Amino acid sequence: MAEAPTHKTLPRLDESLLTHLPPFSRLEKRQIRKVLDLASSRRYDPGVAIFEEGHPAERFYMLLDGYVRVVRVTPNGEQITALHIPAGQLLGIARAIGRDTYPATAMTASESLVLSWPTSLWDTFVEDYDGFSTETYKTLGHRLGEMHNRVIEMTTQQVEQRVANALLRLINQTGRKVENGIEIDFPITRQDLSELTATTLHTVSRVLSGWEKRGLVESRRKRITVRDPHALMVLTQS
Repeated sequence: MAEAPTHKTLPRLDESLLTHLPPFSRLEKRQIRKVLDLASSRRYDPGVAIFEEGHPAERFYMLLDGYVRVVRVTPNGEQITALHIPAGQLLGIARAIGRDTYPATAMTASESLVLSWPTSLWDTFVEDYDGFSTETYKTLGHRLGEMHNRVIEMTTQQVEQRVANALLRLINQTGRKVENGIEIDFPITRQDLSELTATTLHTVSRVLSGWEKRGLVESRRKRITVRDPHALMVLTQS
């Protein structure tokens, strides 16, 4: 799947978009203006690949708005959702781990606004912009830590515990308060949850249906609301 073209030319972006984001938060306004002037901006529809696993890492990206699923394909062709990335983070940073191809596919989970720069600028950003390198490696460390925790969960926890942990992570990263609880703020299917927890769609459906009857969660088409986060936390520790 080729990178999707932008639907329209976006207006000139204001410096305030980047001033609060860690990779750029130490920069002066004039430096941020230069960073923005070097960037391309695109708006993506949901379900579009921003970049694909194995393709040359020609650009790196900043997710300004929306959510992205990081997807890997196993040797037998099975698709696995490895992570969800919320707005305000870099992605496609293959250069930071010494790669010249993308290690995974980035799929938009919702409509998303993305900045990108040629990978040829990576070394310039690292050298010229205070905090860019350290904050990038903090992001990498956080993602590696999350992946490590998921490996431990998959080898030591029962399915219910894994699903509960996945939902708690998602509401912590992207949750928004609604009348009846905390809703995951992007479309997510039971199939997505099965990939996140290394289990089957049937099993995830059975678990969620049981929790709905107990009033712990509410699930409707591509939307999941956690009604009782404390109860899920207790489940993860049982």
